[in-house]
Amino acid sequence: MNKLDTKKRAQILAMLVEGNGINSTCRMSGAAKNTVLKLLADVGCACSAYQDRVMRGLKCRKMQCDEIWSFVGMKEKNVPDELQGVLGYGDVYTWTAIDADTKLIPCWHVGTRDAVSANAFIGDLASRLANRIQLTTDGHKVYMQAVENHFAGDIDYAMLIKLYGNTGIPEDAQRRYSPAECTGFDVKKINGKPEEACISTSYVERANLTMRMGMRRFTRLTNAFSKKLENHMHAISLHFMYYNFCRIHKTLRVTPAMEAGISDHVWDLEEVVMMMDTNV
Repeated sequence: MNKLDTKKRAQILAMLVEGNGINSTCRMSGAAKNTVLKLLADVGCACSAYQDRVMRGLKCRKMQCDEIWSFVGMKEKNVPDELQGVLGYGDVYTWTAIDADTKLIPCWHVGTRDAVSANAFIGDLASRLANRIQLTTDGHKVYMQAVENHFAGDIDYAMLIKLYGNTGIPEDAQRRYSPAECTGFDVKKINGKPEEACISTSYVERANLTMRMGMRRFTRLTNAFSKKLENHMHAISLHFMYYNFCRIHKTLRVTPAMEAGISDHVWDLEEVVMMMDTNV
C-alpha cells in the first residue's frame, strides 16, 4: 500500500490544525478522504498517548476548568429515541483544564455534562499534579462533588458564577448569533483560601475559543460538525498536541510545554508525524 511521505503528512496536519475541514483539506492537498481520515486517526491516537504519558507530576499552581459544547452526528433534538443517551449522538462536551501561568492544557475529557464526566475529568486532572493548587470553575454544580472526591479538601477552590442580562437584541437572534451580555458575577469560595485576585476562568474560556477557531468541526452554525465520535476525539488530541508543543504562545513567546518544562524546543508537525511512526 502506498504511504505518504513525512512532509506530505505534515502538510495535511498543518491544514487540519489551522481550522480546515476534512473535505477542504482533501481538495487542497490532493489526498483522498480516506487517507486524511486514516492519518487523523493514527496521529490522534499517538498524540493522546504521548500527552497522557508526559503530562505527569506537573507543578501547576493555578488551574481553570470549563466545558465546551459541540455535537456529533446530529443536533440533540434530532436524536432518535433508540439512541437517546448514547454518547456519540447529539450533544457532546469537552472538559478542559488550563494552567493560568504556563497556559498548558494538561488534560481533557470528552463526554456529557453530568457528574460521571465531571468525576472522570477531575480525577484525571488530580492524578497529574505534584502539589496543591488553586482551582477556579464556573458554577456547574457537579464540579463540587468531583473536586471533593479527588482532592479531599487539599485544594484552594472557588467558583466564578457569571450573571447574564438581556441586551435588547431579539431573543432568537441573541441566542443564535451573540453571547449574552455579562452583567456581573458571584464568587463562591468552596474550599481552602483561594487568592481572590486569581479567581478567574478567562484563560480557559479563551482556550475554548481557540478550539473553535482551530477545529472546523467545532464551528457553530455550519455543516462541518463531527460525524463520528472517534474522529471528534482524534481531532481534539491533535489540536492539543499542536497547542501545547508546536504553537508559540504570543504572550509567553514559547510553547506552553516549554514554559511548563515538559519540552525544550518548539515541535514542528514533521516531528509529530515521526513521533506517530516511532511511538516514542
